[in-house]
Amino acid sequence: MRKFALSLAALALIASPALAGKFNKKVSVGDKAPTFSGIAASTPTGEEASISLPDIKEDVVVLVFAANHCPVVIAYEDRVNDLVDAYKGKSVKVVGIAVSGKNTRKQDDLSAIKVRAKDGKFNYVYGFDETQDVGRAYGVTNTPQFFVLDKDRKIAYTGALDDSQSESKVSKTYVKDAVDALLSGKTPEVTETRAVGCGVSYDKK
Repeated sequence: MRKFALSLAALALIASPALAGKFNKKVSVGDKAPTFSGIAASTPTGEEASISLPDIKEDVVVLVFAANHCPVVIAYEDRVNDLVDAYKGKSVKVVGIAVSGKNTRKQDDLSAIKVRAKDGKFNYVYGFDETQDVGRAYGVTNTPQFFVLDKDRKIAYTGALDDSQSESKVSKTYVKDAVDALLSGKTPEVTETRAVGCGVSYDKK
């Protein structure tokens, strides 16, 4: 049964189309995606795995930066699962990565990820950015925050999944539109939107 999207105006900002680089101050559309390797993860079957961007063979990669403790992330879980199902048999890989600060890390560590993946019946690999280095490299500010990478691993889209936390009110499916465009050899019409959700707290280095 679908989860009812939560009303979290205090935690989130409405997505709106923008030029590349307007919202993400670290990376821009067209940039080579920061690489990463050896991210500890849980598979859909609950087995431990390791995520490395260079090892992904699919033409399109969707990165979902998340956090177990974030109610906005939880409200979007079904839609992320649906996204994976929509591209079964196609050259698309969806990868979840939890990134959170030290005050919430126990809720987002690998053991918690395994529980959340099982409870949410995730159909994609879900990893733990323990050092937060991947989140920093991608300029992640909110969870959930999405990045669509093309076959050359350049950033083709960054921002929100769609334009409404309430699934019944969604009129623009930014991530899906970007994936469809890339699979058709085209450039996404919308390349950046404002990320929605819970703010990310980074530990001091």
